[in-house]
Amino acid sequence: MATAVKKIALSSSRDIPFNKLVLSQSNVRRVKAGVSIEELAADIARRGLLQGLSVRAVVDEAGAETGMYEIPAGGRRYRALELLVKQKRLAKTAPVPCVIREGGIAEEDSLAENVQRAPLHPLEQFRAFLALRERGQSEEEIAAAFFVSVNVVKQRLKLASVSPALLDIYAEDGMTLDQLMAFTVSGDHERQEQVFERLKASYDKQPYVIRRMLTEGAVRASDKRAEFIGVDAYIEAGGTVLRDLFQGDDGGWLQDVALLDEMVAAKLKAESEAIAAEGWKWIEVAPDFAYGHTFGLRQLRGEPVPLTAEAQSTRDALQAEYDRLVAEHEDADELPDDVDERLGELETALEAFSERPLSFDPDEIGRAGAFVSIAPDGRLRVERGYVRPEDDRSVETDPEEDDSGQDSGAESGNDGEEDPETEADTSAPEPEEDETLSPISDRLMTELTAHRTLGLRHALGEHPQIAFHAALHALTLRVFYHYGSDSCLELDLKSVGFGTQAPGLNGSASAEAIRVRHETWAKVLPKDSADLWDALQEWDGDSQAMLFAHVVSLSVNAVHEAWNRRPRALAHADQLARAVGLDMAAAGWRPTVDTFLGRVTKARILQAVAEAKGQRVADRIEHLKKAEMAEQAETLLAETGWLPEPLRTPGREAPEAVEPAAIDPAEAGTDTTVEETAATGGETAMAEDEDMAEDDSVALERLATAAE
Repeated sequence: MATAVKKIALSSSRDIPFNKLVLSQSNVRRVKAGVSIEELAADIARRGLLQGLSVRAVVDEAGAETGMYEIPAGGRRYRALELLVKQKRLAKTAPVPCVIREGGIAEEDSLAENVQRAPLHPLEQFRAFLALRERGQSEEEIAAAFFVSVNVVKQRLKLASVSPALLDIYAEDGMTLDQLMAFTVSGDHERQEQVFERLKASYDKQPYVIRRMLTEGAVRASDKRAEFIGVDAYIEAGGTVLRDLFQGDDGGWLQDVALLDEMVAAKLKAESEAIAAEGWKWIEVAPDFAYGHTFGLRQLRGEPVPLTAEAQSTRDALQAEYDRLVAEHEDADELPDDVDERLGELETALEAFSERPLSFDPDEIGRAGAFVSIAPDGRLRVERGYVRPEDDRSVETDPEEDDSGQDSGAESGNDGEEDPETEADTSAPEPEEDETLSPISDRLMTELTAHRTLGLRHALGEHPQIAFHAALHALTLRVFYHYGSDSCLELDLKSVGFGTQAPGLNGSASAEAIRVRHETWAKVLPKDSADLWDALQEWDGDSQAMLFAHVVSLSVNAVHEAWNRRPRALAHADQLARAVGLDMAAAGWRPTVDTFLGRVTKARILQAVAEAKGQRVADRIEHLKKAEMAEQAETLLAETGWLPEPLRTPGREAPEAVEPAAIDPAEAGTDTTVEETAATGGETAMAEDEDMAEDDSVALERLATAAE
C-alpha cells in the first residue's frame, strides 16, 4: 500500500501596518550593494511594493506576542518605506504586504531569500529595455525609471539589436558579454554572423579582434580626410558611420570609403579653384604629397598682408591685455584657472594675427605655383610660391661673367691642376702699352686673383668664427635662395629627396617638425639674398648655430639604396645617430602591418615578438597564417618601443622583453581591457566554450559604471 505524501503548508500572509514593523538583527545583509535606498523608495512610489516582506512576530520574555513584527528578510525595502514615511508620502499606518514566518531560524530565512534569488540574465534585461522602447517610451524615460544614465540605456538597446542568432548563442553561454559588445560596432546582422563564423576558426577571440574584423576597409573618423570634409557632412551625404558605444572609438569608422574619397576630391577641387584665381601659373592638388615634393624648387618670399587700422588696434589691445595679465601674476606660483584660460585665448588670437596670409609680387605669381593638400590635422594646406627651374628667370649676371654665372677667370677648384683655359691665357701675349687706362687683361686678372684666393684661404683658416659665418652663409644660400653664385665658397649641399616613399613618410612627426622649423627660419631671413651676409653677422652665436644645424641636417642621406652601395656613409650615419641620441620609437615610428610586419617573413615577425614580449608569447601566434600573425604582432608590439635592426641606434640599449605572467583562462576577457591584453602579450585569449561561464552580472555592472 502506497505511503501518503505529506503536503507542505505555506506561511500565511496578511497586511501589517508599517508602524508595527521593526528591523531584525537577524538580517544577514550588512553591506550596502546595488540600488540605493533613495532610488528604491522612488521606484516604490512609482510602481508600488512589488515584493512583500518576510516577518516574524516579536514576543516578550514570557513568549507572548507583542503585536510587533521584526523583518529578517527585506530590510532594504523597509528602509525605503521608512524614507517615504519621513517624506510624508506614505502614511505611518499604511498596510504592508507581509509573509509571517513561524519556526525555523530567522538568519536562515534571510540567507535563503538572498542566496536563492536568481539574477536577471543580461539578455533578458536588454530585451526588456527594447520592449519598453517599442511601446513608445523614450530612452530618457527608461533611464529615469530605472535610475541609470541615458548612455546605459543606449548601450543595452544596442546590445539587444545584435543579430538574433548571436543573441541566442550568448544566451547559451557561447560567447561573453564583452564579445557581444564588440559585435555592436556594426548593425549589419549578416556581417556580424560572417565575422562570428570566422571567429570560430581564429586562435584569438578577443573583443578587439571582432571589432577589427567588423571595421575592415573602413576609415577612422580621426583620419585627416574625414576631418577635412567633416563627419556630419559625410553623414548628410548618405555615408554610414560605425560606432562603438562601449569603448573610445575616436568618433567611429566611416564605412563608405568611395563616398569619402569623392567628397574629399570635390572639396579639394573647390578650394584649389579659389587658390588658382590668385593668378598662379600652376596648381597641384592631392590629399597628400610625397615627402620632398618641393625639393629643387625655389620658394618666393612673400610679405605679410598689412593689417588694417582696425585690425592693428584690435591686436594692440589684445597684446596690452596679455602683457598686463602676465605682469600682474608674474610672482604667482600658480595661475588662477580663469587667468590661465584667458591667457590661452589671447595667445591664440595673437597667433592668428602673426599667421596672416602673404602677398607676392604679381610678376612672380605668374611663373610660380602652389600645392594644395590636407594637413595631418585635417585642415587645408596651401603651399604657395614655388618656382620650377624651367620657369625661373636667370640670375642677373655681371658682364664679366659667362652664361653659367661663373667668373671666366675663376679657379676650377682642383688644387694642383692647371686649367686648360689658364694655360691658354698664359701663352697669350700681353697687350701693348698705350697711353689710355685699358682694362687689366684676363691672364693678369687670373694671376692676381689666384694670389688673392690663396691669401683668403690662409686668412680664413686663422679665423674660425668668420669661416663658420662664411660656410653658414653659403649653405643658407643653397637651401633658402638657390643662388650658389652669391658666395665665393665652393660648398655644395644637397637636400636629398626620396626615390621610394615609405608609407606615412610625409605625414610623420619628423617630417612635420622639419617643415615647421624650415618655415620658421624662412620668415626671419631677409628677402633678398644680397642682405643675407650682413643679417647673419648681426645674429648671436646661438641663433647662427641653430640655423647651421638646420641647414646641415637637410643634407643627411642615410637611405639604403640597392643601386648605390655606400657602406662608409651608412657607418657614419650610425656614428651620427649615436652622437645625437637618436631613438626612432620616441620619434614616433611604430611597427605596423603597413610599415613592417606585413612586408617581412613569418620568421621575422616571430623574432620581433620574441624580442619584445618573450618567446612564450611568440609561440602563441606561431601557428597563425601570415596576415593574421602580422595583425596580432602589431597589437603585441604596440608601445613596447621595439625597432627593427635598420632603425636601431648602435650602442643604445634596446627595451627588455617582458614575459607576461600566466593568466587564469576563466578570467580572460572578463575584467581585462584591450590595452591590458596588448601589454601582457595577448595572454588573455578567450577560453573555449566550456570555460566561458563568466558572471555577466558583474560585467554588466562594469558596463553601467563605465557609462556613468
